[in-house]
Amino acid sequence: MKGSFVSLTMILAAALPLSAQAQTYPAKPIRMILSYPPGGATDALGRVVARALAEAWGVTVVADNRPGASGNIGTTMCVKSPPDGYTMCMVAPAQSMASRISTNATFDSLKDFSHVTQVASMPMLLLVHPALPVKNVSELIALAKKKPGAMNYASSGGGASHHLAMEMFKQQAGVDIVLITYKGGGAQLVDQLAGRIEVAFNLAVGVVPHVKAGKLRAIAVSTKERFPTLPDVPTVSESGLKGYEASSWQGLSMPAGVPHEIVRHIYADVSKALKTPEIRENLLGMGGIAVGSTPEEFTAFFNAESDKWFKVAKAANVKVE
Repeated sequence: MKGSFVSLTMILAAALPLSAQAQTYPAKPIRMILSYPPGGATDALGRVVARALAEAWGVTVVADNRPGASGNIGTTMCVKSPPDGYTMCMVAPAQSMASRISTNATFDSLKDFSHVTQVASMPMLLLVHPALPVKNVSELIALAKKKPGAMNYASSGGGASHHLAMEMFKQQAGVDIVLITYKGGGAQLVDQLAGRIEVAFNLAVGVVPHVKAGKLRAIAVSTKERFPTLPDVPTVSESGLKGYEASSWQGLSMPAGVPHEIVRHIYADVSKALKTPEIRENLLGMGGIAVGSTPEEFTAFFNAESDKWFKVAKAANVKVE
């Protein structure tokens, strides 16, 4: 009995520092690392979350852009930081499998994170130039089969979501469309608007105005459900490639080992913010759909996405040096 009492006392004593830490958290400014340049989805959504947390906590949440190496530089800085809850970062599909397709990744995609929540799902649009004589997925597949290797698709490569979305499309449709790699989304979009690139998947954010202006034709949306901003655009799955589903997404994570009580504390406040009409409309205007999943749900989702896209990348022989 005495031994049991001592053991229980030790367990409670060990738990007390965590409880006290969670109750006083945050006691100083937070650093949110954004692993991509300003202006993109990671930057935009990360700043929305940073503002919401700063308002909820009354402390400074510094949005710190650390781009480079397909997001690996900033992500490595995040996961190598002390697991005390004062460093967090936005993650996307590329981070979920970076170490699985790269020979020089400096973090382990499946072991180095404490996941907090999925912030948003980011539907992609399958876009063609208006000069291309296709108005739906079936016609695109038919043209690609008629002229294998004659059409090009645009992507920044490196296992990015729109890169692998097209590779999965090619695998499921049995077509040959050639990858043209760009250093960034801006140059890619310029060439697609000029008609030098026939087809591409692209995040809805940033391209909807071009679709509405008739400069690009959206023939399908990549997700299971239609995109609310363009309700007349069918999904790829309902357009003939049954079962196809792909999306980009953004989530909030921290280094592995952050106390669970702090993770839950941050999740609760981010999830609450994502339920507000103002932020939901803000995200929708950026091309995102607010999620706010639990840490456990996001961890399971992150790992499932890693497996899914690794299989696609392996079949397409995608490697990042």
